[in-house]
Amino acid sequence: MRKSQIILVLSLCFTIVFAQEETPLYEVYDYMPDIPYAGIEERYNNLDLTIDIAFNESVAAFVNYFTVRDRGYTREMLRRQEIYFPIFEKYLKKHDLPQELKYLPIIESGLNPKATSGPQAVGLWQFMAPTARERGLKIDWYIDERMDPEKSTEAACLYIKWLYGVFKDWKLTLAAYNSGIGNVKRAIRRSGNKNDFWKVYRFLPRETRSYVPQFAAIVYAMEYADVHNIYTEDPLYPTDFDRVKTNQFVYLKAFAEESGIPIETLTQLNPEIKKGAIPEQAKNFELKIPKAYKEDFIKNEIQILAKAESGKSEFEKLAKNMPGGTFGKEKVIYRVRSGDVLGTIARKHNVRLADLKSWNKIRGSMIRVGQKLNIYTGPDFYEKSTVRLVNQPIPDSKLHIVQPGDTLWDISRMYKGLSIDRIRELNSLKSNSIKAGMQLRVG
Repeated sequence: MRKSQIILVLSLCFTIVFAQEETPLYEVYDYMPDIPYAGIEERYNNLDLTIDIAFNESVAAFVNYFTVRDRGYTREMLRRQEIYFPIFEKYLKKHDLPQELKYLPIIESGLNPKATSGPQAVGLWQFMAPTARERGLKIDWYIDERMDPEKSTEAACLYIKWLYGVFKDWKLTLAAYNSGIGNVKRAIRRSGNKNDFWKVYRFLPRETRSYVPQFAAIVYAMEYADVHNIYTEDPLYPTDFDRVKTNQFVYLKAFAEESGIPIETLTQLNPEIKKGAIPEQAKNFELKIPKAYKEDFIKNEIQILAKAESGKSEFEKLAKNMPGGTFGKEKVIYRVRSGDVLGTIARKHNVRLADLKSWNKIRGSMIRVGQKLNIYTGPDFYEKSTVRLVNQPIPDSKLHIVQPGDTLWDISRMYKGLSIDRIRELNSLKSNSIKAGMQLRVG
């Protein structure tokens, strides 16, 4: 592969999903040893790997990325590895899979269990919803087990084992994990039925061509981080936890307040709980709590769970106002007609424009005739006590107190003759961003 091709691969195809957390700052001088190509190749070939990816210029280019150009990323992976690697190693051993596959989630998610890609792949192993469900993972409004480190890891092991059974080759298995079994089979056919990654390489999707070299490079970078003077000064360690079963609705915020467990610890231990609550229909749900709190929980279990259940009304109020929320609503399909625009469709169905766009993953305002839109209808987004009326007179105070979930469009439809532009003009707003509690002039 020519150097120009390697540069193109690096610039166009590098697709690691970075975890949405800040990398720690290191004040020490970051000395980078000058290790020649031959030295890197020799060390790589000394690794006892089952997945035999030959060292070449493409692998070397990604090694340079992880050990020189973005050493901070590799350092952050070293920082997080103690939390997740023991889980990966346990299930890889259970399913008799190569241990080096524990490095795959670094490429996939940056060791972030809540990582979500543009195409909506989720979790450490970046499962798409259909594949996850096929492997037994539960996904609904409340729970997404793709974010559960243990359950998603076992599902990933089962899926990888199945892919290897199809291709009988680890490099093609990795390629299929990245782009799907159909793309790899298509590339094999176009190559003249070759069964070797490098021989089908040019027929694979562009992203997948870089995926296997990336994997080889991150294995090298993690195994030889010390050789390249890459260390972490503040490694993260897993919280020792126990599981408690529940068969009722649990609002995590109320559970945390009553039990004394920090809500941040609860959410970190239970990343699969998407909305901050366990539904009552989730029978025998195993909530993870720090082991240090287990004895106290047992003593006060009835009181803690009663408090957690009593928070349901507060949770439902918040859930109904979540941007793009579907809680308590029924789904209807609307087919776009000639002359329709998003704003009129939203008003017709009494929903927020921002939610309509969120439900249908619309970034701009373009829609086409015949397009099907998902719309969630039901009770209004606000409690009746707040009296959210349409086209009511401007209040004597000329002021509107922004409520949770309000948008400028919502407010404009509450008062007769008021437009979004007029609200912005009256309040000297430079954008449509508003916060609960703000006082806006509406007249």
